[in-house]
Amino acid sequence: MPALVETALPATWREAAAAHAQRADALTAVWRAAHEAGRRHAIEDFLFTYYPTRLGVLRRWHPGVGAVLPVGADDERLRWRWHTAVPLAGPVAGAATESVTVTVGVTLDVAAFLAERGDTVRWLRSFLTATAERAGTFGCFGLHEWAMVYRDGATGRDHRHPLPLRLGAAGTDAVVEGHRIVCSHIDAFRFFAPEARSLNTLRPTRATQAALEQPGCLHATMDCYKWALKLGPAVPGDLLLDAFELARDVRYTDMQASPYDVSAYGLAPVAIETPAGKAEYVRRQRDFARRGQALRQRLLAVCEALLGATPTT
Repeated sequence: MPALVETALPATWREAAAAHAQRADALTAVWRAAHEAGRRHAIEDFLFTYYPTRLGVLRRWHPGVGAVLPVGADDERLRWRWHTAVPLAGPVAGAATESVTVTVGVTLDVAAFLAERGDTVRWLRSFLTATAERAGTFGCFGLHEWAMVYRDGATGRDHRHPLPLRLGAAGTDAVVEGHRIVCSHIDAFRFFAPEARSLNTLRPTRATQAALEQPGCLHATMDCYKWALKLGPAVPGDLLLDAFELARDVRYTDMQASPYDVSAYGLAPVAIETPAGKAEYVRRQRDFARRGQALRQRLLAVCEALLGATPTT
């Protein structure tokens, strides 16, 4: 287990936890308003369905692997999954300001966590490393969303989202047929319309995911949030919310560049069927890839800390 970081003062970490919850509330305000009003949100619902997020998980702050928080003997964190009590080395400065007597520290029980999720952590370290080291590709133009609704008009299938098609059914099909589709992400490809699957130049499968995942892919970037969730309380709170925020930002572009008309949400399309739209898509894609690569390095540092190796810098 890595060396423990300097113990935070009780008031300090509780302030950090409160600030974290406030940030989570701000990031989820649009979705919560729609949810509480009983309305679907065609853009943000994805963040709470495809990624099975609970608001309580997003709002719960963790300091990350290796940190010890001074707590009272009856603090609820002592009962949290994968957490354990440790004796404090000495008196905690500032503890007199607390309403409880600080007697112990609580920390992530790395051994218990790895007993349940060790295989996941080792796989994720390998997967993230391979993705981070691979060159990004930036010529897909978000056509995966178009391929998902290809020929829906002719077959009478319902669209995945309750929004009209910006170019209509025939116009949407023409865009698909007029472009080279190069989707590398299995969890996008598996939702292709049956008629579109043979149009993709790649055949991503779960078995080839590690070999095909590349940092230019919008869905691979969004998945940094999924990997943060997989690492659970080992992930510091700011990393979890940074990953969620990036996934939310990417999701908006994913839908703006899709065949759907998102004007009901006050959004302009990224019209990838035009040269200007393609250029705008690639500009955003490169920025998302840069942000995603930074998150991968931070996630890899968590994996390394859990597995007892030198953290990635």
